[in-house]
Amino acid sequence: MTIPQISVFLENKAGQLADITGILSQNQVNMRAINIAETTDYGVLRLIVDDAAKASSILLEQGFILTMTPVVGVAVPDAPGGLSKVLGVISSAEIDVEYMYSVFGQKDGQACMIFRVADSDGLTTVLEENGIDTMAGEDLGLH
Repeated sequence: MTIPQISVFLENKAGQLADITGILSQNQVNMRAINIAETTDYGVLRLIVDDAAKASSILLEQGFILTMTPVVGVAVPDAPGGLSKVLGVISSAEIDVEYMYSVFGQKDGQACMIFRVADSDGLTTVLEENGIDTMAGEDLGLH
């Protein structure tokens, strides 16, 4: 099961992040996770929001360049070694993690990590076979 992620391409200049979060706030879009990667010339802002279709439409109207990417939300026990266990299962299956980041808050004592891999369905299958829960959009309060 995948979750829609919005990746927004940003110029590396002051105020870009404030502009985007302000636009989302004004339009009642709630962020569930945020990650930013940057180089000298540009940045990529990755967002999980409660309404990806609405957010992407609004950002496109405002002239931002973006893509939608499927990612996998994984329930990780909030205890020492929780993430290590999950990564061990992924590594044993020889699945390459392109990137990962965490979601705001927890659910039922479990943290949630977002994983981007080439084969989302394959990752979901491997995790389920090893008793590791994936999280649906509803688990994160997404529409």
